Amino acid sequence: MSYTLGVDIGTFESKGVLVDGSGRIVAQAARPHEMLVPRPGWAEHRPEEDWWGDFVAITRDLLATAQIDSGEIACVATSAIGPCMLPVDRAGRPLMNGVLYGVDTRAAAEIDELTERIGAETILDRCGNALTSQSVGPKILWLKRNRPEIFAKTAKIITSTSFLVQRLTGEYVIDHYTAANFSPLYDVATLDWTTDLADDIVAPEALPRLLWSAEIAGYVTAQAAAETGLVEGTPVTAGTIDAAAEAVSVGVRNSGDMMMMYGSTIFIIQITDARVRDPRLWYAPWLTPNSHASMAGLATSGTLTHWFRDRFARELPRETAFATLAEEAAASPPGANGILFLPYFSGERTPIHDPRAKGAFFGLNLTHSRGDLYRAVIEGIANGTGHVIETYSELGQAPRRILAVGGGTKNANWLQGTSDIAGVPQIVCEKTVGASYGDAFLAACAVGLARPNDIDEWNPVVRTVSPEHNETLARQYMLFRRLYEQTKDIAHALDIGALP
Repeated sequence: MSYTLGVDIGTFESKGVLVDGSGRIVAQAARPHEMLVPRPGWAEHRPEEDWWGDFVAITRDLLATAQIDSGEIACVATSAIGPCMLPVDRAGRPLMNGVLYGVDTRAAAEIDELTERIGAETILDRCGNALTSQSVGPKILWLKRNRPEIFAKTAKIITSTSFLVQRLTGEYVIDHYTAANFSPLYDVATLDWTTDLADDIVAPEALPRLLWSAEIAGYVTAQAAAETGLVEGTPVTAGTIDAAAEAVSVGVRNSGDMMMMYGSTIFIIQITDARVRDPRLWYAPWLTPNSHASMAGLATSGTLTHWFRDRFARELPRETAFATLAEEAAASPPGANGILFLPYFSGERTPIHDPRAKGAFFGLNLTHSRGDLYRAVIEGIANGTGHVIETYSELGQAPRRILAVGGGTKNANWLQGTSDIAGVPQIVCEKTVGASYGDAFLAACAVGLARPNDIDEWNPVVRTVSPEHNETLARQYMLFRRLYEQTKDIAHALDIGALP
């Protein structure tokens, strides 16, 4: 029997699976970690502890649970939160904490400057994406200007998945899907790095080698084998961002397929026949040549449920807190008894791309309960998601089918509320493990143990959540859209995230 290993590093938790040739999960493991917020608008991880430390611990747990010979593992694939920005020295040692994806808004000034200097249309044409808090290029420029002592020691700028692969194989690589988030340093037409748009950010030699996600990047080194328990010489793929692996895990592969990932953030990927050009959304080559993906993502989603639990439900046992809150929210009617919630606690990504947006509860009165507030949080996230789905429809890219995945699919109010507000059905597959399972499938494809269509047998569909029309929710959505627009100037005036 041959097995494949998939490990994913998430915002708050890392997960791993060991899978046999038929897609059966023979072992699972998970390990929590924190997202560091050293100041407003910043978000970081510790690469050694949160990325590599989790990978090592999870791999050893999987091997111990499955009780198999690690020589039976045919391939390893990884994914991680992204796109991140991490400078490392010549020995591959991190020089600072990893700067996270669009939830980190520290480079707002660099985004504005580069957009003005290069031109928004030129950036969109060449890079496929407008410069936003999701873009890595401005964060590298921020590093160069604000931490020159670190930049001077930097040999490579990599991302979270690249860091894992380098630790496993010694190779610095990145997949094209992730690289497209390095705007303005990646050209979507040539599928290569470019510096002609901004030659003052970083030399191309400091960026990883480009590969497709399921290509073999290298092989487990003796040192990595000693740390992880894997066998030296085991193939390792280039890997990808967690959301892409999550999409793979539920069978997103054909044009019109859309993944709705319910995690720390809502992240959406839709496969398209050709590149979708619109500054409100993101674009990237998909995981294989001649394929395209259009993406969207909220800045904070599941992160908000964690925030709410930690601030307003501290007396509840941690292991049952979310279940209790869900019961309280279910007792509140649709519309949360008149509360509107803006989920912009770390600014917002798509479709408004406003790093200075602010979160808010609006409409509070003395009769409101914790259940009303929690329901408002869930509906606020669903309203933000509905705004994204509406944007796809405006572009003639309404999804053919939506496959839901992630921990949030266990929250019935959240799942149903999203379908009701966005007016779309959502398909749920048997396994909602997510990105680590997609990694294991990609690893199997990389070494010929599976073909892309086999995912339908690995992870069959079990149910569909159908939308129900609710006039209250429809009205709340329109008011949600108006509330942001009519308070945007106040939110910007309150901004403290841009302080030096």
